[in-house]
Amino acid sequence: MKIKKGDEVILKIETLAFEGKAIARLDGMVVFVHDAVPGDTIRAIITKIKSQYLEARHLALLEPSELRVEPQCRYVGSCGGCKMQHIDYPAQLSFKHRHVIDSFERIGKIKNIDIPPPLGAPDIFFYRNKMEFSFSDQRWLTTAEIESGQQYDKNFALGLHVPGRYDKVLDIEECWLQSKESNRILASVRKSAKELQIDPYTTHAQKGFLRFLVVKQSRATGEIMVNIVTADNRQDIMEPVIKRLRNDVPEVTTIINNINRRKAQIAVGDEEIVYYGDGYITERIGKYIFRISANSFFQTNPGQAERLYAVAKEFGELSDEDIVLDLYSGTGTITIYLSDAVKIVYGIESVKDAVKDAKENAHLNRVENVRFIEGDVLEKLKEKKVWIDEEPTVLYLDPPRSGVHPKAINEIIQMKIPKIVYVSCNPATQARDIAVLTGHGYRIDRIQPVDMFPHTYHIENVVRLTSG
Repeated sequence: MKIKKGDEVILKIETLAFEGKAIARLDGMVVFVHDAVPGDTIRAIITKIKSQYLEARHLALLEPSELRVEPQCRYVGSCGGCKMQHIDYPAQLSFKHRHVIDSFERIGKIKNIDIPPPLGAPDIFFYRNKMEFSFSDQRWLTTAEIESGQQYDKNFALGLHVPGRYDKVLDIEECWLQSKESNRILASVRKSAKELQIDPYTTHAQKGFLRFLVVKQSRATGEIMVNIVTADNRQDIMEPVIKRLRNDVPEVTTIINNINRRKAQIAVGDEEIVYYGDGYITERIGKYIFRISANSFFQTNPGQAERLYAVAKEFGELSDEDIVLDLYSGTGTITIYLSDAVKIVYGIESVKDAVKDAKENAHLNRVENVRFIEGDVLEKLKEKKVWIDEEPTVLYLDPPRSGVHPKAINEIIQMKIPKIVYVSCNPATQARDIAVLTGHGYRIDRIQPVDMFPHTYHIENVVRLTSG
């Protein structure tokens, strides 16, 4: 039987691919489908036909898998945040484990290595210390909302983008990723915006005022920052919003207005006004404290970040004679975390504000054996004799999802650093980079995945390599 677009088919889900897509087979062809669990039997409709695979849309669950659980959040299936919340957490860890193994075997061509299961998160809900919500004049209605028969204001939404639709926002009343306080903040700001008739900013018309609502909350201190990102500086609009927010959620410790007049929809402003509090919150990892400003990056799951850094530190087998080089050092969290075990740590980071925060964090912790260098990693490696006198003995890598630039990998190989600890949020690009390193005299000693983000397909992975 020839398969055609629009055909309804019965599928038995076999496994999960990366990004949470479920995999089934139909007449020998791989079929990708969202919102299904290995072990499910579903009815689906074919939406795309390619030479190597098919894509289908889930229509009905006929027989549920034993791995399927009832999601806590009402928006699962519409929101792109928690694509695996309908899967039992131990099963989530198993699929993430398989992703790491597949990445090293298929992409890195590295076989027969021992990869232990991921370290699971003790808290699988309310674990994030930051959430970024978007304002929009184009609200996306869920199937349940459409079928309810109720009338909704489609010209206002405050919530999260629908997957693949950057012009549509799902109006969120509660999110299970951050905290109950953040949900109250969401409700307060939404109520103010609607009652005061404050328009969301739209990129197509370049009109409106409200752009983003960013909530940051410290696990260590409980401090809460609210950052309202707007298209202009309008104190007359902001003051009644802030007054209500402070009354509705007195736990909030600082309120900031970032002003972004640019067309690009990013939650970072060119100007910043602190309306209430100090303009920052303080977080703790291990014995170190870190000041988090509105625009500075910090690990969004501090509890698991501490476990991740502990693994990375253990893998380094550090001594007080070690000269450590920390590439892509960001706001200095790993750099500072390693400092008490080594002679000196050099951190390289290209983002100017991150380097500024890193230096402030070192000062805050009275750490004197760290040096932060601003600049592109590749360029700084090329001119290393300018800023470093001693040969590094341990290299730490924590690059962005795209991995390490191939030319930077070549510079690293030429440095012949005895030990490398590679921390990655993308095992696929990590495996690619490590394949190059193992082709030039390095060998993998240890690997440990760490789950930072339950209910998502993301997994962090730490690898130790040694030369010789």
